[in-house]
This record gives sequence, C-alpha cells and structure tokens, in this order.
Amino acid sequence: MFRSWFNKYRKNIKQENEYHDTNNSSLNVSKDLKINLAYINNLLDEPEDLNIRELKLGKRKIPCAIIHMEGIVNSLNVNLAIMNNLEQAEDLPSKADELFAYIYDKLIAVNNVHKSSNFDDITLELISGYTVIYVDGVDTAILVETIGGEIRAIEEPITETLIRGPRDGFVENIQTNLALIRRNIKDHNLRFKAHRVGERSQRQLIVTYLDGVANPLLVKEVKRRLESIDTDIVLESGYIEAWIEDSFLSPFPQMLNTERPDRVVNALNQGKVAILLDRTPFVIIAPMTFVNVLQSPQDYYDRWMVGSLLRILRYFGGFISLFLPALYIALISVQPDMLPSDFAFSISGTREGVPFPPVIEAFMMIITMELLQEAGARLPQTIGQTIGIVGGLVIGEAAVQAGIVSPVMVIVVALTAIANFTVPSFNTAIGFRIIRLGFMLSAAAFGLFGIILAYIMMNIHAVNLTSFGIPYSTPFAPFFKKDWNDVVLRFPIQTFDKRPEYMLTEDEDSLRDEGEQK
Repeated sequence: MFRSWFNKYRKNIKQENEYHDTNNSSLNVSKDLKINLAYINNLLDEPEDLNIRELKLGKRKIPCAIIHMEGIVNSLNVNLAIMNNLEQAEDLPSKADELFAYIYDKLIAVNNVHKSSNFDDITLELISGYTVIYVDGVDTAILVETIGGEIRAIEEPITETLIRGPRDGFVENIQTNLALIRRNIKDHNLRFKAHRVGERSQRQLIVTYLDGVANPLLVKEVKRRLESIDTDIVLESGYIEAWIEDSFLSPFPQMLNTERPDRVVNALNQGKVAILLDRTPFVIIAPMTFVNVLQSPQDYYDRWMVGSLLRILRYFGGFISLFLPALYIALISVQPDMLPSDFAFSISGTREGVPFPPVIEAFMMIITMELLQEAGARLPQTIGQTIGIVGGLVIGEAAVQAGIVSPVMVIVVALTAIANFTVPSFNTAIGFRIIRLGFMLSAAAFGLFGIILAYIMMNIHAVNLTSFGIPYSTPFAPFFKKDWNDVVLRFPIQTFDKRPEYMLTEDEDSLRDEGEQK
C-alpha cells in the first residue's frame, strides 16, 4: 500500500517538474517593461533581496527599471556609476531605442557592460551580482558588472603557515585570487579560461596555465574532465577534485590543493594547470606525483642545505607515521626474537600487567589519538589545541597508571602523531592514516613479512596510479634522472635549468641566459 502511494507521489512530482520546465523554457526579453518585471518576479518568486528601482527618463518620461540583488553587489558602484548618472542626465533622447543606446554608450561608468535579450542569461547574471537595466519599448537588457558584497581580507593561510615566505593567501573571491596570481606572473602567456559548474549553483571556475609552457594535451584533458561534471551543486573545490581524479578508490590524493599563491605560481612555471573555483580559497593543482606531497614552499626560500635537511626530515617523518605502530605490533607480538635481548626484556617489563595483546593495545591507542585529533579540529580555536594536548597527556597517563596500555605504546603513538604532522599536505596525511591501519593489520597477521607484503602492494598501487596521465611514482618509476635535483634533496637553485622532464612541457628551459628573450 505504501509503495503504491509512493509511486503515485513520485509520478505527480515528475509531471509537475515537467510542467515547470516547459513553462520556464528559454524566453526573450519583451518590449513591455511590465512583462519583463513580472517575469523576473515570478521566476524568483519575489525574493526579499531583489531590488527593483523604476525610473522615468527623458522628456517623454520613458519608463526604465534598474534591478539587482542586495548583498552580492557593490552598492557604491550601483549608486554612483548607474543611479546617479541616470538621475542627473540631461537632454536625454525621446525615443526608447535611442535612449537605450545613449545609456549603454555614455551613462554607465563601469568597465564590464554588455547586452542580452535572453532571459536565461539575464537571470544568471542577475543572481551572480550584475545589475540589469530595462528600457520600456526595447527588447534587450543592459547588464552591468557590479559584483561585490562583503569579502574576507587577504591574510596568511592557516593550513600552510611558513617561517619564511609570502604572507598572502587566497580568499573566497575568485577575482581577488586571479589578481594574486597575476601579480606574481607578469607574462602575456598566462591564460585564464572560464567555465560554469553545477546546474543549479552555476559556480564560476577558472582554469589557468602558461601558454607555451604547459603541454596542450594536458590542458585539453583538464578541460574535457571539467566539462564532464554533471551535478546540481558545487560548493567547494573538493567536489571538482572528486569528479576529475583518475581513481576514486585510491587513498592517495591525485591533485594538490593549496591556499598559497606562491605554490600555484611555482606549479604553473613547471607546466602544471591550476583550477580556481569561486567562493573557496583552495586551488587545485594538477597533475601531481608522490614527491610533491613532501615538498613545501619553505624548501625554496632557505639555502639548499637547509631545504634538503627539512625535506629529509619529512621523508623520515612519513616513514615513522606509516610504519612505527606496525613495527611495534610485529616485533612485540609476532617476532620478539628479532629484538636485542636487553631491549626485549625491558619492553616485557613495561607490559607486565597489561591485559590486552599488543595489536589490541595499539589499535586502542591509535583510535584514541585519531579521536583527539578530530575533536581538536572541531573545537573552538582558543581551546582546541589545549584540549588536544592536555587530553592526550591525561588519557595516556591514566591508561598507563590503570595498566591498560604500556608506556612504550604511549611513546609509539605520540611519535606517530608528531611524525604525521610533518607531512605538508593535509589530505595526504589523512591518506597515510588510512594506510597505517592496513600496515597494522598486516603486521598483526604475519609480522614483519606482512609489513613487507603490504609495502609491496602499496608500491604496486602507486606505480599503477596516474594523475592526468602522469605516473604517480614519477620520477622514481619511470625513472627521470634529470628530475632528481628536486626529490629527496633540494639542489641549489642554479641547477634548476630545466622544467620537470616528465611534464613534457613545450618550453623546457627554466633558467635563461642574460639578455635572452622569452
């Protein structure tokens, strides 16, 4: 009975939607101003933020209307560049078409102005922050770019802080983000290609790259994947990343996301492509390889020896984050004979009275650590860090005193948590946390042999994984000798005379002789 009612309900909804789609089909602007205003009001259902100002201009008092949405426009621009000019204009033409042309050519003091006679285009621009001008007797509207509203100020990214380097970061306004890139690359070959994503959100998306540097096949593939996006709403660049990545089953991210303009500029110079989405400060960089996740802009702002040391520490931190809990389980519960006798007796003494086997003990503490990290990220900033540190110390100390876990296990978990934070890419660090659990299960089942098997499986997956056709394990496999000056060690900047070989860029030279022209 319920299924019958539900199917009937769905049929009625479908018929109603088809009726609305038929009645909301693309229409052209009418010459009658009242019809145009009624259409806009009915289409948007008379929203509270719709502002309509009706005027009568010229000697014949020709009716006109100025329409915009409150909150998403620059009110100063609307008042000074449009309203003020229309109200104070003298000797206006007496014919509607001449008045329309006069307003379009002489009275709008804004750079971006265009015409349209299609209601779909007009409505989209209106709800995007444009101001629409109608003149009675003319079947075309004037669209004036007045996008504005409250915008967050440029400040240093919270997720990618550096000791030395630029302090500016992307914001939620895409025009501001484009300007930040343009300030760093004063090259006429810098390209910004616009797209719209989301059937209902209609969010503006910009693909940027260096023409003459980026591989045209890469640019074409990025655009093809973006055009394949078929969804109603796109709220953040993570939606884009999920739609266009090569493998959604991989724990490894196949694109970088960053809030730093300098990181995007460096990627563009290497021949990569950046994807900017309006209303989010996170920019996507494609393609990427595994070595990119352990690189930081800080590496290039310090001397090469300092940058190399920091990068080695990150590789070591990544190793600890992945393998330390698994090694503890394997060496304590499966193969204790692999440890030196004195060390094995010392650990056995600390575990005296612990009721759980090492694998259960390790999983309990790892899950507790994950809960603390997640809680610390969700709590208010003023108390989140304190709760995370104090909570970890209190819980760890209480667990040891109660005999639930051993002191060595607390040290292992603490080192793992610290090492995980050395990975600069946050989404990669989360992937490491997932892979870590797989290593722990393998260690519990087969000891060191299980860790080796899991490591081989991870490498097989990484070698077969691609990012926009670029092997994820590049330049390790396939091997590119020339690209090893920026992998584990960061060689002196003078050695970066070529762009990455695996990117197959059109312009291979990165450093130029004095006086050489681009």
